[in-house]
Amino acid sequence: MTELLSVLVPTKNEEPNIRAVLESVRFAREVVVVDSGSTDGTLAIARSMADRVLEHEYVNSAAQKNWAIPQLTHRWILIVDADERVTPELRAEIERVLMDPARLDGYWIRRDNHFLGQPIRTAGWQRDKVLRLFDRTKGAYEPLHVHAEVVIQGRVGTLQNKLVHHTYRSLDQYFEKFGRYTRWSAADLKARGVRASGMRLLVRPWLRFLRMYVLEGGFREGRAGIVLCMLAAFSVFTKYARRWEDEIQPPKPPAP
Repeated sequence: MTELLSVLVPTKNEEPNIRAVLESVRFAREVVVVDSGSTDGTLAIARSMADRVLEHEYVNSAAQKNWAIPQLTHRWILIVDADERVTPELRAEIERVLMDPARLDGYWIRRDNHFLGQPIRTAGWQRDKVLRLFDRTKGAYEPLHVHAEVVIQGRVGTLQNKLVHHTYRSLDQYFEKFGRYTRWSAADLKARGVRASGMRLLVRPWLRFLRMYVLEGGFREGRAGIVLCMLAAFSVFTKYARRWEDEIQPPKPPAP
């Protein structure tokens, strides 16, 4: 028996992306958009193409998806971000999985990543994968601010075909998200009890650059590799700098 599929697409101000991503998932029985306060044309396009549009205040990516998942109709779900596209080959593989009575409980999907319009085949991005196709009764996102993944209570496999992922269209878009993501990363460090030692502030950013640019071949990407790896290193530095800033703040007085 073929399992029916619900697709969840989280959005906020994704007018340049929303039409293309929804067209790529039209094969699913149900397509649901969960929006967190778009002020552009995202909602109008979503309402014209999706089966349902939910609106919910955004806390972080994991919390937003965990709020929306129980509201989907079907047991098997696929989560696709607005800057991702399901290729015909990936669609066919997903449909084969849903027809297979011996299917597992969840599947990792590799991503074909693009940065400022340039395909990135190295710098560690060649190993990028996300757990996005799963039985929603068997999994949920872990409670992290950034880089949260689905935790599955069951068996997990990996699909062969990839999602196409258009990460950042411009540096303006990158830095628009940079402050938010580094604040969340610092909050995750605090929750884990990790302090911003002088060694972490000084060494960790350069280790990230050397790993991505030298060991993982980012130098092969030309100028795109330099920009990508330097930005990644600066992101590491900034999250530890924010963690240090929090450590030196005077304690808040107790509430009256």
